[in-house]
Amino acid sequence: MNTHEDDVELGFASLAVRAGQVRTHEGEHAEPIFLTSSFVFANAAEAAARFSAGEGNIYSRFTNPTVRMFQDRLAALEGGESCIATGSGMAAILATCMTLLKSGDHIVSASGVFGSTISLFNLYLSKFGVATTYVPLADPAAWAAAIRPETRLFYLETPSNPLMELADIQALADLAHAHDILLVVDNCFCTPALQQPFKFGADLVIHSGTKYLDGQGRCVGGAVVGDAQRVGKDIFGFLRTAGPSLSPFNAWVFLKGLETLQLRMRAHSAAALQLAQWLETQPAVKQVYYPGLPSHPQHELAKRQQSGFGGIVSFELRGGQPAAWQLIDATRLISITANLGDAKSTITHPATTTHGRLTPAERERAGIRESLVRISVGLEDVADIRQDLERGLRQTA
Repeated sequence: MNTHEDDVELGFASLAVRAGQVRTHEGEHAEPIFLTSSFVFANAAEAAARFSAGEGNIYSRFTNPTVRMFQDRLAALEGGESCIATGSGMAAILATCMTLLKSGDHIVSASGVFGSTISLFNLYLSKFGVATTYVPLADPAAWAAAIRPETRLFYLETPSNPLMELADIQALADLAHAHDILLVVDNCFCTPALQQPFKFGADLVIHSGTKYLDGQGRCVGGAVVGDAQRVGKDIFGFLRTAGPSLSPFNAWVFLKGLETLQLRMRAHSAAALQLAQWLETQPAVKQVYYPGLPSHPQHELAKRQQSGFGGIVSFELRGGQPAAWQLIDATRLISITANLGDAKSTITHPATTTHGRLTPAERERAGIRESLVRISVGLEDVADIRQDLERGLRQTA
């Protein structure tokens, strides 16, 4: 990053465009893609030194200049010391748990986390002796009651997927730290453009770069942001050994996505608020879940904790699953896909897709009902998104 003074403090938008970039001798303006599996050493001594220290360009499984630029930029935007990029958001969660937990340890998790996260905890970590207790996201008393002597992690998403429920990050951070527990926050829905969990006491921040960091639905990737020891050394060590790595090309796509992140998140938030307000007036809609609405029970917390309300709107229809499917099938503009954070609006039925692997009891605990529909509001004209939904809403009314 070129600045007139090494210690200059840049704003978020400038960091999103400039942070992490290191130009090569070619003098390129845009960040280069280093599509190489390995790197050449000047001599045997240099090779031995790099392998011994684990620093410098060694092998693209764990050291690549393009990936490093993405990591440094995302760390700067979140306000973290270090970032490790991974092959997916789930790989970021796995790397965190495999590094920081051992057999006999205990996780307290919000009950409304992503379905694959629940499957990871219940089906796989449990086989290695790591137990998980699920509690309501917005109930600090339930988090406190779930703590055991062996509890090592609090894990949560805020806002949650897909019900847009919020956690009071500062309250949970204070509770966690009083018991020597680490607070891990998935910041996928807000991104650092709208929320910076470290300011409220979080220890680690998880990202699925696949969503808003990319912003156009092109690549899969993830990241963990945190301190220099846990992330920069410990989780880096797991990545070096186990190899859930981010490809240089995907890192480059995410780098370019970060340049417009703040602009896009503002646009997604503005459009989502308009759509949520309109959905509240529709007779076929039973309830709308969006923290930007005054009717949301945590609207005031959202205003304090976030600088915007995000691009995800979920709502329940009065006709149950038949009405939900009928609405989804009636769309012509909105894409029927489980991904989110795209420039294109997407619509999905969580109970049978993103949370379909959960048992009925697990879905009920998470509040994922058959009548629920989730929309990731894209960057199209809001009037066109609304018109696309009107067709299905008329049929379900």
